[in-house]
Amino acid sequence: MSEREFIPLQIAVLTVSDTRDESTDKSGALLVERLTAAGHHLAEKAIVRDDMYQIRAVVSRWIADVGINAVLTTGGTGVTGRDGTPEAVEPLLDKVIDGFGEVFRTVSFEEIRTSTIQSRALAGVANATYVFCLPGSSGACRTGWDRIIKDQLDYRTRPCNLVELMPRLLER
Repeated sequence: MSEREFIPLQIAVLTVSDTRDESTDKSGALLVERLTAAGHHLAEKAIVRDDMYQIRAVVSRWIADVGINAVLTTGGTGVTGRDGTPEAVEPLLDKVIDGFGEVFRTVSFEEIRTSTIQSRALAGVANATYVFCLPGSSGACRTGWDRIIKDQLDYRTRPCNLVELMPRLLER
């Protein structure tokens, strides 16, 4: 069987935080470093407050941009009053990828044990754009990218990956 060629994607990164800026955004920086090291391109990076409408505005714009293939968010997936990323993003999704949150919590359990129940990590697809919502810690972003997202956004991953489904995402 012949080896598949890598297909670089355009990926946008959104940090959701009431306190971080570019100089203190370790999680967003980690995701940018990881995705570019994997051969993908950073389409755009932004930081917004943990506000449902600010999150939705940025993610909606990226979903509407045919040049962006995937969106990674970090932050706002916990259970406190200010954590609203899942509520902001889920209504935008055409389909939720339930397995992502399930697998994220499973692999996260190996690292942080039962504390993983506090994560509401989420993924889905909207307008042929993949959206992954990760917790705000750099450890969680490392786990999410290294153990799940990196392989699923790599066309060479067998037996299957999300990239090979991209041409069919807008089927009706």
